[in-house]
Order: sequence, then C-alpha cells, then structure tokens
Amino acid sequence: MPYERVRIATVTRGDLVRDVSVQGRIVAAVSPTLYATESGTISLHVEAGEQVLAGQVLASVDSPDLASLLQQAESSLQQRKMELERQRIQSRQQALEKRKAADLADVALVAARREKRRADDAHERGVIAVIDFEKAQDELRNAELAYDHAIADAGLFDERLAFELRASEFEVGRQELFVNDLRRQVDDLSIKSPVDGIVGDLLVDQKAAVSRDMPVMAVVDLSRFEIDAQIPESYADDLAVGMQAEILIGGGSYSGHLVAVSPEIVNNQVASRIRFDGGGPANLRQNQRLTTRILLAEHPDVLYVQRGQFLDTGAGRIAYVVNEDRVATRRQIKIGARSLSAVEVVSGLQPGDTIVISNLDPFRGADTVLLTN
Repeated sequence: MPYERVRIATVTRGDLVRDVSVQGRIVAAVSPTLYATESGTISLHVEAGEQVLAGQVLASVDSPDLASLLQQAESSLQQRKMELERQRIQSRQQALEKRKAADLADVALVAARREKRRADDAHERGVIAVIDFEKAQDELRNAELAYDHAIADAGLFDERLAFELRASEFEVGRQELFVNDLRRQVDDLSIKSPVDGIVGDLLVDQKAAVSRDMPVMAVVDLSRFEIDAQIPESYADDLAVGMQAEILIGGGSYSGHLVAVSPEIVNNQVASRIRFDGGGPANLRQNQRLTTRILLAEHPDVLYVQRGQFLDTGAGRIAYVVNEDRVATRRQIKIGARSLSAVEVVSGLQPGDTIVISNLDPFRGADTVLLTN
C-alpha cells in the first residue's frame, strides 16, 4: 500500500475536550411584544423597521368610553372637594354657635353666683325671706348644670364634626385614587417602547379596531443578542444549561454559554439558546449565520488521537499501528469519548504509537500491511 495514500497520527496523552459543532443564527435576546391596554381604535406612529428609543410613543388607542369615564370621575372629585369645603365652613359655624352657648352659660353662672352671695349676706342679716334665699340657691344650681352641659355638648359636637370631616376626607381620597387609576389607564393608551431598538412586525393595521390585550407590534432590542442553535438529537442527553461555548465570527472567537435547552426533539434536533459572555462583538445582525462549538465535557489526562475515517471503517475497534519500517500491524482497540477533532483511546494503544487514521478498507482486514514509497 503506498505510504502517501494514507494519513497517520500519533497517540498523545493530555486533556480531551468533548464538543459538538452546530450552525446557529443570531436572534435578539429581548424582543417584547406590545399589547393594547384597552378596546378602541389604534393609531400607529411608526413603521416596521424604524429605529425607536425607550419611552418613545409607538402607537395610541382612542377609547371614548375610558375618556368619558375619566371626565365623569374628575367632575365627581371636584364636587366632593367642594362639598368637603362647604362642610368645613358649616362645621366652623356650628362650632361657633356651641361655643357661644357655652359662653352664655358661663355668664349666667357668674350672675347666679353673684346673686347667691347677695342672698347669703341678706340671709345673715335676716332681711330676706327664706323662699327667696332658697330660690337663689336653686338658680345657682341651675346655672352650674347649664354651664356643665353646655361645655360637654360643645366638646361632643367638636368630636362629631371632626369625625364627619375625616369621613368626608376619606371619600375624597378614595375618589382621588379612582381618578388617578383612570388617568393611568388613559396614559397607558399611549403604547411606548420598553427598549431601544427597531420596530419588528406590525400585527395590526392603521386605524384598526383592537380589543384589550390584543398584540399590536414587536420591538427588537439590538443591543443584546443570543444564538438560536439546533443540536443533533444524539447529543441531547449530554446537554445542560451553563455549558461553555466557543462562537466563531469573522475569523474571531468569542466565549458564551448555553442558557436554554428545549425539552422536545423536533426533526431529530434539539433547539437551544447560547448567550455571549460580556455582550458579544459589535455589528451583529439579526438572523446572521455562524458556527458555534459547545463544550460538552472535559476528560483530563487521557490518551487521544486525531479523528479520521478509521473510526467508521474499523467500527472504532480496529487500528493499524505503523512502526519505523512502515509496517502497519492490526490491533484491537477500544474508543471512549469523541470530540470534533480527536477521540479518546481507552485501551489497545500507548502514548507515542503512530496509527493510520484514514480509510481502512484498502487493508481488507489483513494482520500486517507494508506501506511502500
């Protein structure tokens, strides 16, 4: 067998990284869909593919029912505030009347005490009838009771007025909350972009009638990208979130990691998502195709050799070891983990052995084969 027609490689000891190479496409990591917050007629302010900024109004919904409800609520709020102010004025007026009654009772008490002192002095001199003396005592007692009742009545009235005012203030506060909620709903009629990016698909037509929670459009954030990759089913059991990946773009290599693995197998492939470490390179484009190498496992300090057709033609159990005289000797081997470029040798070979890694069919299973010049 001509020596130049075969490929040979040397068995080496070292670390073997098991990996898989897949083709993927760039997709936006963040692509929120915007929804209508109320039923009504929508007005679109942007076109598909247009650059937008976070907070920019992209569309607005005209909802006459909500606008009318807000006007009614604001009118009711103003009415309640005016009623509260009127109640405060009346409360101050009524409180003044109660204090006036208490002051008059105080004046009457002072006069009754004065008359009582005069009656006491006259009674000591014996110049006043007993019935008049007793009458002065009764009038003083009546004045004291009237004063005490007037003071207590004024205090209770102040407490009742304060309670009624607090109740009215709570009603005004509740109406204010209702108005603020309606204003928030009206503000939400203006659909704003949550991120900087471009407008994706427009899901409704201009001036179309929309219902609540109906999707309106999608916005694509171009500042953060991920890779949508389809991995062969044979590697499904080995995949795990967090695995490291090597992403090849334009001759450069960037690191990433596996962030999502689909639990389903579709068309003998498993859908996965790979995220750049550190944000990735600049000038990436949506749907850009690229190659990604996922590092499935690392096997330290093992024997390995370069991959070749000998794995298929020899079923991974046969290798031809080439000696210094260019004689290839058939040997039984056992293969372990495989990577894109190398394969682990579990048994049958030693470090430094040189083996044929090309197609073994021309050897026809012979025990020894001479490789000629």
